[in-house]
Amino acid sequence: MLKVKSFAIALFLSSTTFAADPGATDLSWLAGRWCSADGSGGYEESWLQPRGGSMVGVARELKGERMVSFEFLRIGEVDGTPTYFAQPGGRAPTAFKRSDGGEHWVRFENPANDFPQRIEYRREGDLLNAEISGPGRDGKPQSIPFALKRCD
Repeated sequence: MLKVKSFAIALFLSSTTFAADPGATDLSWLAGRWCSADGSGGYEESWLQPRGGSMVGVARELKGERMVSFEFLRIGEVDGTPTYFAQPGGRAPTAFKRSDGGEHWVRFENPANDFPQRIEYRREGDLLNAEISGPGRDGKPQSIPFALKRCD
């Protein structure tokens, strides 16, 4: 089970267009370091530039100066489809396959996961709007938005 608080949002940041996936787009515009847009410093996510057919990242959530959660992230191709692997707290990876995307947005999904089942990012200028969604603990649809900006 992925905990909402420890679940970092990630993207496939490769500058490669995947021939096996004609809907794939260049997502290199997401590489770098992203922080809470409200300036609280409570969440940050960093991604290395794509190299060797993969992307690696790390995220952490802070309360004051204390880290309360972290996550290892990796994105690579599985059977020709960009796939995002989340490892909250360093646990075993959970895979989310790219299901849709376009210019400045991408969606990864895993309908078999408890929560989230969908991870989506949309870039609007210097802001990155992300959302995780799926069934909540009560079974009703739940959506959690994240507003991020490039860190200084």
